[in-house]
Amino acid sequence: MHTNADTRQIRELPSALEHGREIGELVCGKRLAVFLDYDGTLTPIADRPQNAILSQSMRRRVRDLASRCAVAVVSGRDVNVVRELVGLEGLVYAGDHGLDIACPDGRSIQRPEAEPYLKSLKAAERGLRADLGQIEGVVFESKSFSVAVHYRLVAPNEVPAVKRAVEAALAEHPGLRLTPGKKVLEILPAIDWHKGRAVLWLLEALDLESPDVVPVYVGDDTTDEDAFRAIRGRGIGIVVGGEADGERATAARYRLGGADEVGRLLVALTGGL
Repeated sequence: MHTNADTRQIRELPSALEHGREIGELVCGKRLAVFLDYDGTLTPIADRPQNAILSQSMRRRVRDLASRCAVAVVSGRDVNVVRELVGLEGLVYAGDHGLDIACPDGRSIQRPEAEPYLKSLKAAERGLRADLGQIEGVVFESKSFSVAVHYRLVAPNEVPAVKRAVEAALAEHPGLRLTPGKKVLEILPAIDWHKGRAVLWLLEALDLESPDVVPVYVGDDTTDEDAFRAIRGRGIGIVVGGEADGERATAARYRLGGADEVGRLLVALTGGL
């Protein structure tokens, strides 16, 4: 169990770019396994999910890094959507917060314990679409193992109604759970699985469960905190956050200011820092 002593505010963390030499010493002589969130990390946060398009320069940097070490994109997006958005072969894609994983060798791994909850998930989505259909700005993102209710475009006075509707849906479907993110409410099966467990599972599945491997996880959202905690003590967690995120508590070790800085980090990691 992690306590408040294990976390600091994002603004208190040292910059990963300014401490490149320090990070270089941590990874010197080691193999890297790099895990990257998508929205808010590889791309800036967009008002609508479909507008978060990966730049050609970022795609090139991810590709170059993947030629040097294992790279996985771990996202709340549907696995097929994030794979299409990134558009690179040779990467691992973990979608739905790790519930649906596609490996470069063609293996597709889904958590079977989530399947009994899919009927409830679809019913909850149908109900929410009906309940929230009159609120302007609500954006639904339907995925294989989850549904996201985005409210970034919703008028501030309407946001409480969105949250109440989601809470009511969860009360009606007790087999589901809520994972809040940045202006988004994610509804998932209530099983003990998250990005942190997905990262640990991937390290083992990819034969990277070794003392000479340093996992690096880069992400911006509260859902990435499970991954930061999972690799704490053996890897490097790097949180991406701007001024608005400064007071948020995080288990990460370093910080970056945005997608531009993430790109610079990927270049540094590719070059061995």
